[in-house]
Amino acid sequence: MHRKQSIVTGEENLVNATRALISTFRPQTIMGVDFSGAALAGKNAWIAELKIVENGRKGSSTRPLQLVDLQPLGRAAGDPARETVCKYLAERILASRQTLWGMDFPFGLPIELGIGDWPDQIRHVTDHDGNAQSYGRYLVQISQQQADSMHIRRLTDRETRTPFDCYHYRIIYQTFHGMRDVLGAIAGDAHTLVLPFDADRLDRGDVTVKDVNRIVMEACPSSTLWQMSLPRQKYKQPGGKPPDELRRKNRRQILAGLSGVVEMSTYRRKVIMDNPGGDALDAVLAGIGIWTSWHREDHVEIANHPRYRREGRVYC
Repeated sequence: MHRKQSIVTGEENLVNATRALISTFRPQTIMGVDFSGAALAGKNAWIAELKIVENGRKGSSTRPLQLVDLQPLGRAAGDPARETVCKYLAERILASRQTLWGMDFPFGLPIELGIGDWPDQIRHVTDHDGNAQSYGRYLVQISQQQADSMHIRRLTDRETRTPFDCYHYRIIYQTFHGMRDVLGAIAGDAHTLVLPFDADRLDRGDVTVKDVNRIVMEACPSSTLWQMSLPRQKYKQPGGKPPDELRRKNRRQILAGLSGVVEMSTYRRKVIMDNPGGDALDAVLAGIGIWTSWHREDHVEIANHPRYRREGRVYC
């Protein structure tokens, strides 16, 4: 009887803390990051800064967001090297105020791997004695032992239709370096919440609502395009070549779909249209996805969900 009452009380505390966060935290800036785990990550990864426009600017736009900065991460960090870029991202996150961060890489791993809760997962990837490729192979081995399958998709991957599972060979560099070098550097900070994992910290009182300065969330541009019924394929031009007419057509359609949400200059629109890999557009989509999700999702339900709080949640 006492144990049951204790569990109910814990759930109520979590609900109350999460509701207090959502009702109290007022983001003013949205940061979207198209992340890369490549050795020269800053060459193709981009970062977008969007400001929230309260009730639209007088005499101008009624769109809720305004794109105020868009640039390659290598330029922002001063060097395209992965180590520099990841350090820059972690430091900029910790320096930000009243900001929502949308980061385009998996934040957590499937429950079936049996690695534990999120702090255990961060320790697991941080303690790995090897590179991203060897870590991915190690996770495949665990997957085969635990579930007789090479790859397992998280619940959120299935629900939001992410292109790959979180340790697929095409995504493992993002997962490895994002979790180890970015999230590992900010995890546990008294003024930072990584959702949905840190709902537990709110519940325990490790961090108080009034002290939260920034919230970091997993984004997926492809999933945001799917949510908005916009083209999610053939807008990226392979080989670093200028976008062909099909890619430009799809980008125009995507930008038209975003026009009611975000205001952007003619110059930044041209940057998005001309960027070969579509990475500039993906950074903007990462920001829009988490901003939309912040207002649409039931965060109390997410915080209480047995899988999301351990595997992570794509906010799109």
